[in-house]
Amino acid sequence: MTRDLFARHRAVLPDWLALYYEDPLEITHGEGRHVWDAAGNKYLDFFGGILTTMTAHALPEVTKAVAEQAGRIIHSSTLYLNRPMVELAERVAHLSGIPDARVFFTTSGTEANDTALLLATAYRRSNAILAMRNSYHGRSFGAVGITGNRGWSPTSLSPLQTLYVHGGVRSRGPYAHLDDREFVDACVADLKDLLGHTRAPAALIAEPVQGVGGFTSPPDGLYAAFREVLHERGVLWISDEVQTGWGRTGEHFWGWQAHGRNGPPDIVTFAKGIGNGMSIGGVVARAEIMNCLDANSISTFGGTQVTMAAGLANLSYLLEHDLQGNARRVGGLLIDRLRAVAAQVPHVREVRGRGLMIGVELTRPGTDEAAPDAASAVLEEARAGGLLVGKGGGHDTSVLRVAPPMSLTVAEAEEGAAILERALRSI
Repeated sequence: MTRDLFARHRAVLPDWLALYYEDPLEITHGEGRHVWDAAGNKYLDFFGGILTTMTAHALPEVTKAVAEQAGRIIHSSTLYLNRPMVELAERVAHLSGIPDARVFFTTSGTEANDTALLLATAYRRSNAILAMRNSYHGRSFGAVGITGNRGWSPTSLSPLQTLYVHGGVRSRGPYAHLDDREFVDACVADLKDLLGHTRAPAALIAEPVQGVGGFTSPPDGLYAAFREVLHERGVLWISDEVQTGWGRTGEHFWGWQAHGRNGPPDIVTFAKGIGNGMSIGGVVARAEIMNCLDANSISTFGGTQVTMAAGLANLSYLLEHDLQGNARRVGGLLIDRLRAVAAQVPHVREVRGRGLMIGVELTRPGTDEAAPDAASAVLEEARAGGLLVGKGGGHDTSVLRVAPPMSLTVAEAEEGAAILERALRSI
Protein backbone atom coordinates (compact mmCIF):
# COMPACT_ATOMS: atom_id res chain seq x y z
CA MET A 1 0.00 0.00 0.00
CA THR A 2 2.79 2.42 0.90
CA ARG A 3 4.68 1.73 -2.33
CA ASP A 4 1.51 2.38 -4.31
CA LEU A 5 1.05 5.67 -2.45
CA PHE A 6 4.69 6.56 -3.12
CA ALA A 7 4.20 5.96 -6.85
CA ARG A 8 1.10 8.16 -6.83
CA HIS A 9 3.00 10.81 -4.87
CA ARG A 10 5.78 10.85 -7.46
CA ALA A 11 3.29 11.05 -10.31
CA VAL A 12 1.40 14.09 -9.10
CA LEU A 13 3.64 16.08 -6.68
CA PRO A 14 6.85 18.04 -7.42
CA ASP A 15 10.20 16.28 -7.63
CA TRP A 16 11.67 18.84 -5.23
CA LEU A 17 9.26 17.91 -2.43
CA ALA A 18 11.67 16.18 -0.04
CA LEU A 19 10.83 12.81 1.51
CA TYR A 20 12.68 10.96 4.26
CA TYR A 21 13.81 7.34 3.93
CA GLU A 22 14.56 5.06 0.98
CA ASP A 23 11.18 3.44 1.64
CA PRO A 24 9.05 6.51 2.51
CA LEU A 25 6.92 6.40 5.62
CA GLU A 26 3.16 6.99 5.83
CA ILE A 27 2.19 8.04 9.35
CA THR A 28 -1.44 7.20 10.03
CA HIS A 29 -2.00 8.19 13.66
CA GLY A 30 -0.27 9.23 16.86
CA GLU A 31 -0.69 9.47 20.61
CA GLY A 32 1.53 11.19 23.14
CA ARG A 33 5.11 10.93 21.90
CA HIS A 34 4.44 7.98 19.57
CA VAL A 35 3.19 7.56 16.00
CA TRP A 36 2.20 4.54 13.91
CA ASP A 37 2.69 3.84 10.20
CA ALA A 38 0.36 2.23 7.69
CA ALA A 39 1.87 -1.21 8.41
CA GLY A 40 1.14 -0.87 12.13
CA ASN A 41 4.73 -0.19 13.21
CA LYS A 42 5.08 2.01 16.30
CA TYR A 43 7.74 4.73 16.54
CA LEU A 44 8.96 7.05 19.25
CA ASP A 45 8.73 10.46 17.60
CA PHE A 46 11.80 12.64 18.16
CA PHE A 47 10.98 15.14 15.39
CA GLY A 48 7.33 16.06 15.99
CA GLY A 49 6.35 16.95 12.42
CA ILE A 50 9.38 19.29 12.18
CA LEU A 51 9.03 20.71 15.72
CA THR A 52 5.32 21.27 15.20
CA THR A 53 3.72 18.67 17.47
CA MET A 54 4.93 20.64 20.45
CA THR A 55 2.95 19.19 23.34
CA ALA A 56 1.80 15.70 22.27
CA HIS A 57 0.12 13.82 19.47
CA ALA A 58 -3.68 13.73 19.81
CA LEU A 59 -3.57 15.89 22.93
CA PRO A 60 -7.14 15.59 24.30
CA GLU A 61 -7.34 19.25 25.32
CA VAL A 62 -6.52 20.37 21.78
CA THR A 63 -8.65 17.86 19.91
CA LYS A 64 -11.63 18.71 22.17
CA ALA A 65 -11.19 22.45 21.55
CA VAL A 66 -10.95 21.89 17.77
CA ALA A 67 -14.03 19.66 17.69
CA GLU A 68 -16.11 22.05 19.76
CA GLN A 69 -15.11 25.06 17.68
CA ALA A 70 -15.70 23.18 14.42
CA GLY A 71 -19.20 22.41 15.66
CA ARG A 72 -19.90 26.15 15.96
CA ILE A 73 -18.04 27.76 13.06
CA ILE A 74 -14.71 26.93 11.42
CA HIS A 75 -13.93 30.10 9.51
CA SER A 76 -15.08 33.64 8.75
CA SER A 77 -11.86 35.57 7.77
CA THR A 78 -10.43 38.68 9.42
CA LEU A 79 -13.18 40.86 7.95
CA TYR A 80 -15.30 39.99 11.00
CA LEU A 81 -14.65 40.13 14.72
CA ASN A 82 -13.20 36.86 15.94
CA ARG A 83 -13.20 36.15 19.68
CA PRO A 84 -10.68 33.24 19.70
CA MET A 85 -8.27 35.31 17.59
CA VAL A 86 -8.48 38.29 19.96
CA GLU A 87 -8.04 36.04 23.00
CA LEU A 88 -4.95 34.30 21.59
CA ALA A 89 -3.50 37.63 20.40
CA GLU A 90 -3.87 39.05 23.92
CA ARG A 91 -1.98 36.12 25.42
CA VAL A 92 0.77 36.17 22.79
CA ALA A 93 1.21 39.93 23.08
CA HIS A 94 1.60 39.63 26.84
CA LEU A 95 4.06 36.74 26.58
CA SER A 96 6.13 38.38 23.83
CA GLY A 97 7.90 40.88 26.07
CA ILE A 98 7.41 43.57 23.41
CA PRO A 99 5.87 46.81 24.78
CA ASP A 100 2.61 48.01 23.22
CA ALA A 101 2.57 44.85 21.10
CA ARG A 102 0.29 44.10 18.19
CA VAL A 103 -0.21 40.59 16.78
CA PHE A 104 -1.00 39.49 13.22
CA PHE A 105 -1.80 35.83 12.56
CA THR A 106 -0.75 33.95 9.44
CA THR A 107 -0.93 30.33 8.37
CA SER A 108 2.79 29.44 8.53
CA GLY A 109 6.24 30.52 9.59
CA THR A 110 7.10 31.35 6.00
CA GLU A 111 4.17 33.75 5.79
CA ALA A 112 5.03 35.20 9.19
CA ASN A 113 8.57 35.98 8.08
CA ASP A 114 7.33 37.46 4.81
CA THR A 115 5.01 39.71 6.83
CA ALA A 116 7.87 40.77 9.11
CA LEU A 117 9.95 41.68 6.06
CA LEU A 118 7.04 43.69 4.64
CA LEU A 119 6.66 45.59 7.91
CA ALA A 120 10.38 46.25 8.33
CA THR A 121 10.98 47.43 4.78
CA ALA A 122 7.89 49.64 4.79
CA TYR A 123 8.72 51.12 8.19
CA ARG A 124 12.34 51.78 7.31
CA ARG A 125 11.78 52.55 3.63
CA SER A 126 14.67 50.24 2.71
CA ASN A 127 14.77 46.88 0.96
CA ALA A 128 18.16 45.90 2.40
CA ILE A 129 18.07 43.05 4.93
CA LEU A 130 20.79 41.64 7.15
CA ALA A 131 20.59 37.87 7.57
CA MET A 132 22.77 35.19 9.10
CA ARG A 133 24.88 32.72 7.17
CA ASN A 134 23.43 29.20 7.33
CA SER A 135 19.96 30.57 8.11
CA TYR A 136 16.55 29.36 6.94
CA HIS A 137 13.39 31.47 6.99
CA GLY A 138 10.88 29.72 4.71
CA ARG A 139 10.11 28.72 1.16
CA SER A 140 8.36 31.81 -0.29
CA PHE A 141 10.09 34.06 -2.81
CA GLY A 142 10.84 36.68 -0.17
CA ALA A 143 11.93 34.20 2.51
CA VAL A 144 14.16 32.27 0.10
CA GLY A 145 15.83 35.59 -0.79
CA ILE A 146 17.15 35.96 2.77
CA THR A 147 17.92 32.29 3.45
CA GLY A 148 21.63 31.71 3.99
CA ASN A 149 21.58 27.94 3.49
CA ARG A 150 22.30 26.93 -0.11
CA GLY A 151 20.46 23.62 0.20
CA TRP A 152 17.17 25.46 0.75
CA SER A 153 17.67 28.43 -1.58
CA PRO A 154 16.69 27.48 -5.15
CA THR A 155 17.12 30.94 -6.68
CA SER A 156 19.30 34.02 -6.23
CA LEU A 157 16.53 36.28 -7.51
CA SER A 158 14.93 38.37 -4.79
CA PRO A 159 12.99 41.59 -4.15
CA LEU A 160 15.46 42.26 -1.34
CA GLN A 161 19.13 43.15 -1.08
CA THR A 162 20.46 40.62 1.41
CA LEU A 163 23.74 41.04 3.28
CA TYR A 164 24.97 38.05 5.28
CA VAL A 165 26.56 38.39 8.70
CA HIS A 166 28.86 36.06 10.67
CA GLY A 167 27.78 34.56 13.98
CA GLY A 168 25.04 31.98 13.60
CA VAL A 169 27.44 29.02 13.61
CA ARG A 170 29.74 28.84 16.63
CA SER A 171 31.94 25.88 15.72
CA ARG A 172 32.71 26.55 12.05
CA GLY A 173 33.98 29.47 10.01
CA PRO A 174 36.80 31.99 10.41
CA TYR A 175 36.04 32.77 14.08
CA ALA A 176 35.51 29.22 15.35
CA HIS A 177 38.90 29.11 17.09
CA LEU A 178 38.15 32.15 19.27
CA ASP A 179 36.72 32.01 22.78
CA ASP A 180 33.13 33.20 23.25
CA ARG A 181 33.99 36.81 24.09
CA GLU A 182 36.44 37.08 21.21
CA PHE A 183 33.90 35.42 18.90
CA VAL A 184 31.24 37.99 19.77
CA ASP A 185 33.71 40.87 19.39
CA ALA A 186 34.82 39.60 15.97
CA CYS A 187 31.22 39.23 14.75
CA VAL A 188 30.35 42.73 15.97
CA ALA A 189 33.40 44.13 14.20
CA ASP A 190 32.33 42.32 11.04
CA LEU A 191 28.82 43.80 11.33
CA LYS A 192 30.20 47.33 11.79
CA ASP A 193 32.47 46.91 8.80
CA LEU A 194 29.60 45.62 6.66
CA LEU A 195 27.37 48.54 7.64
CA GLY A 196 30.14 50.92 6.64
CA HIS A 197 29.88 49.74 3.04
CA THR A 198 26.11 49.86 2.50
CA ARG A 199 23.05 52.02 2.94
CA ALA A 200 21.30 51.51 6.26
CA PRO A 201 19.34 48.24 6.12
CA ALA A 202 15.74 47.79 7.22
CA ALA A 203 16.38 44.98 9.69
CA LEU A 204 18.47 42.07 10.86
CA ILE A 205 16.53 38.78 10.86
CA ALA A 206 17.99 35.92 12.86
CA GLU A 207 17.01 32.59 14.39
CA PRO A 208 18.32 32.42 17.98
CA VAL A 209 19.02 28.74 17.25
CA GLN A 210 19.24 27.92 13.55
CA GLY A 211 16.75 25.14 12.84
CA VAL A 212 17.25 23.76 9.35
CA GLY A 213 20.89 24.81 9.68
CA GLY A 214 21.42 22.01 12.19
CA PHE A 215 20.53 23.54 15.59
CA THR A 216 23.56 25.84 15.63
CA SER A 217 23.68 28.97 17.75
CA PRO A 218 26.08 31.75 18.75
CA PRO A 219 27.26 32.46 22.29
CA ASP A 220 24.57 34.00 24.46
CA GLY A 221 24.53 37.76 24.10
CA LEU A 222 25.63 38.02 20.46
CA TYR A 223 22.35 39.51 19.25
CA ALA A 224 22.28 41.87 22.22
CA ALA A 225 25.68 43.13 21.10
CA PHE A 226 24.41 43.36 17.53
CA ARG A 227 21.41 45.34 18.75
CA GLU A 228 23.59 48.08 20.21
CA VAL A 229 25.11 48.60 16.78
CA LEU A 230 21.79 48.34 14.96
CA HIS A 231 19.92 50.64 17.35
CA GLU A 232 22.41 53.46 16.73
CA ARG A 233 21.44 53.30 13.06
CA GLY A 234 17.70 52.71 13.53
CA VAL A 235 17.92 49.18 12.11
CA LEU A 236 15.24 46.78 13.40
CA TRP A 237 15.83 43.35 14.93
CA ILE A 238 13.54 40.52 13.84
CA SER A 239 13.78 37.34 15.91
CA ASP A 240 12.60 34.29 13.96
CA GLU A 241 11.13 32.14 16.75
CA VAL A 242 9.35 29.67 14.47
CA GLN A 243 11.38 26.80 15.96
CA THR A 244 12.75 28.28 19.19
CA GLY A 245 9.58 29.77 20.67
CA TRP A 246 7.27 28.57 23.47
CA GLY A 247 9.99 27.26 25.80
CA ARG A 248 11.50 24.56 23.63
CA THR A 249 15.05 25.60 24.53
CA GLY A 250 14.22 25.04 28.20
CA GLU A 251 16.22 27.96 29.55
CA HIS A 252 13.96 30.61 28.05
CA PHE A 253 10.41 30.98 26.75
CA TRP A 254 11.75 32.74 23.65
CA GLY A 255 15.13 32.14 22.09
CA TRP A 256 15.83 35.89 21.97
CA GLN A 257 15.90 36.01 25.77
CA ALA A 258 19.40 34.52 25.72
CA HIS A 259 20.32 37.81 24.00
CA GLY A 260 17.94 40.12 25.85
CA ARG A 261 20.39 42.38 27.64
CA ASN A 262 19.31 45.35 25.53
CA GLY A 263 15.62 44.59 25.52
CA PRO A 264 13.30 42.57 23.29
CA PRO A 265 13.39 42.49 19.49
CA ASP A 266 11.35 44.96 17.50
CA ILE A 267 9.56 42.10 15.74
CA VAL A 268 9.08 38.44 16.68
CA THR A 269 7.78 35.79 14.29
CA PHE A 270 6.32 32.47 15.43
CA ALA A 271 4.56 29.37 14.08
CA LYS A 272 4.91 25.57 14.27
CA GLY A 273 4.46 24.48 17.89
CA ILE A 274 1.77 26.93 18.95
CA GLY A 275 -0.86 25.07 16.89
CA ASN A 276 0.38 21.57 17.79
CA GLY A 277 -0.17 20.60 14.16
CA MET A 278 -2.84 23.15 13.25
CA SER A 279 -1.69 25.78 10.78
CA ILE A 280 -0.81 28.87 12.82
CA GLY A 281 1.89 31.46 12.29
CA GLY A 282 2.16 35.03 13.36
CA VAL A 283 4.04 38.27 13.90
CA VAL A 284 4.37 40.39 17.04
CA ALA A 285 5.64 43.96 16.72
CA ARG A 286 5.48 47.30 18.44
CA ALA A 287 2.32 49.16 17.45
CA GLU A 288 4.17 51.88 15.52
CA ILE A 289 5.79 49.20 13.34
CA MET A 290 2.76 46.97 12.92
CA ASN A 291 0.57 49.95 12.04
CA CYS A 292 2.98 51.50 9.52
CA LEU A 293 1.29 50.01 6.42
CA ASP A 294 -0.71 52.60 4.48
CA ALA A 295 -2.96 50.21 2.55
CA ASN A 296 -5.75 47.82 3.49
CA SER A 297 -4.95 44.19 4.21
CA ILE A 298 -6.70 41.05 5.45
CA SER A 299 -5.91 37.41 6.05
CA THR A 300 -8.36 34.91 4.66
CA PHE A 301 -7.10 31.95 6.69
CA GLY A 302 -4.75 33.51 9.24
CA GLY A 303 -6.47 33.55 12.62
CA THR A 304 -9.37 31.36 11.56
CA GLN A 305 -11.50 30.28 14.51
CA VAL A 306 -10.68 26.58 14.59
CA THR A 307 -6.91 27.10 14.54
CA MET A 308 -7.15 29.82 17.19
CA ALA A 309 -9.13 27.47 19.43
CA ALA A 310 -6.35 24.91 19.03
CA GLY A 311 -3.69 27.51 19.82
CA LEU A 312 -5.46 28.68 22.96
CA ALA A 313 -5.89 25.14 24.28
CA ASN A 314 -2.33 24.18 23.40
CA LEU A 315 -0.78 27.27 24.96
CA SER A 316 -2.81 26.76 28.13
CA TYR A 317 -1.64 23.16 28.40
CA LEU A 318 1.99 24.17 27.80
CA LEU A 319 1.92 26.77 30.57
CA GLU A 320 -0.16 24.81 33.08
CA HIS A 321 2.10 21.75 32.79
CA ASP A 322 5.38 23.74 32.72
CA LEU A 323 6.60 22.10 29.53
CA GLN A 324 9.40 24.65 29.35
CA GLY A 325 10.71 23.27 32.63
CA ASN A 326 10.27 19.74 31.34
CA ALA A 327 12.24 20.62 28.20
CA ARG A 328 15.04 21.97 30.40
CA ARG A 329 15.15 18.94 32.71
CA VAL A 330 14.58 16.08 30.27
CA GLY A 331 16.46 17.81 27.48
CA GLY A 332 19.47 18.27 29.73
CA LEU A 333 19.49 14.55 30.54
CA LEU A 334 19.14 13.66 26.86
CA ILE A 335 22.00 15.94 25.78
CA ASP A 336 24.28 14.49 28.46
CA ARG A 337 23.37 10.96 27.40
CA LEU A 338 24.06 11.67 23.73
CA ARG A 339 27.36 13.39 24.50
CA ALA A 340 28.49 10.31 26.40
CA VAL A 341 27.65 8.20 23.35
CA ALA A 342 29.33 10.66 20.97
CA ALA A 343 32.61 10.35 22.84
CA GLN A 344 32.77 6.74 21.67
CA VAL A 345 31.61 7.22 18.05
CA PRO A 346 34.32 8.64 15.72
CA HIS A 347 31.75 9.98 13.23
CA VAL A 348 30.21 12.37 15.77
CA ARG A 349 31.86 15.79 15.60
CA GLU A 350 29.58 17.57 18.06
CA VAL A 351 26.40 17.21 20.12
CA ARG A 352 24.91 20.66 20.65
CA GLY A 353 21.69 22.39 21.55
CA ARG A 354 19.60 23.30 24.55
CA GLY A 355 16.38 21.94 25.95
CA LEU A 356 14.62 19.64 23.53
CA MET A 357 16.37 21.11 20.49
CA ILE A 358 19.47 18.96 19.97
CA GLY A 359 21.80 18.52 16.99
CA VAL A 360 24.22 15.63 16.44
CA GLU A 361 26.71 16.61 13.72
CA LEU A 362 28.37 13.79 11.77
CA THR A 363 31.66 14.10 9.89
CA ARG A 364 34.19 11.76 8.39
CA PRO A 365 36.30 10.55 11.34
CA GLY A 366 39.25 12.76 12.15
CA THR A 367 38.10 15.57 9.86
CA ASP A 368 35.61 18.44 9.64
CA GLU A 369 34.27 17.06 6.35
CA ALA A 370 30.51 16.54 6.42
CA ALA A 371 29.22 12.97 6.23
CA PRO A 372 25.73 13.16 4.70
CA ASP A 373 25.75 9.44 3.81
CA ALA A 374 26.42 8.60 7.44
CA ALA A 375 23.57 10.86 8.56
CA SER A 376 21.20 9.16 6.12
CA ALA A 377 22.36 5.74 7.32
CA VAL A 378 21.72 6.66 10.95
CA LEU A 379 18.30 8.04 10.05
CA GLU A 380 17.40 4.70 8.43
CA GLU A 381 18.84 2.62 11.27
CA ALA A 382 17.02 4.69 13.89
CA ARG A 383 13.75 4.15 12.05
CA ALA A 384 14.41 0.41 11.95
CA GLY A 385 14.87 0.57 15.72
CA GLY A 386 11.59 2.43 16.21
CA LEU A 387 12.79 6.05 16.43
CA LEU A 388 12.12 8.99 14.12
CA VAL A 389 14.62 11.87 14.01
CA GLY A 390 15.26 14.66 11.51
CA LYS A 391 18.16 15.92 9.43
CA GLY A 392 19.62 19.33 8.71
CA GLY A 393 22.81 21.33 8.56
CA GLY A 394 24.52 23.80 6.31
CA HIS A 395 27.26 21.37 5.30
CA ASP A 396 25.62 18.72 3.12
CA THR A 397 22.84 17.87 5.60
CA SER A 398 24.95 15.92 8.03
CA VAL A 399 23.28 16.87 11.31
CA LEU A 400 20.70 14.69 13.06
CA ARG A 401 17.95 16.89 14.50
CA VAL A 402 16.37 15.71 17.75
CA ALA A 403 13.27 17.65 18.82
CA PRO A 404 10.61 15.51 20.53
CA PRO A 405 7.29 16.83 21.85
CA MET A 406 8.00 18.85 24.99
CA SER A 407 6.04 16.46 27.21
CA LEU A 408 8.74 13.81 26.68
CA THR A 409 9.30 11.64 29.77
CA VAL A 410 12.66 10.60 31.23
CA ALA A 411 11.91 6.97 30.32
CA GLU A 412 11.17 7.94 26.71
CA ALA A 413 14.33 10.03 26.54
CA GLU A 414 16.36 7.04 27.71
CA GLU A 415 14.61 4.75 25.22
CA GLY A 416 15.24 7.12 22.32
CA ALA A 417 18.86 7.69 23.32
CA ALA A 418 19.46 3.93 23.42
CA ILE A 419 18.00 3.48 19.93
CA LEU A 420 20.01 6.40 18.58
CA GLU A 421 23.16 5.03 20.23
CA ARG A 422 22.74 1.70 18.41
CA ALA A 423 22.13 3.54 15.15
CA LEU A 424 25.24 5.71 15.60
CA ARG A 425 27.41 2.72 16.45
CA SER A 426 26.22 0.95 13.29
CA ILE A 427 27.93 3.39 10.88
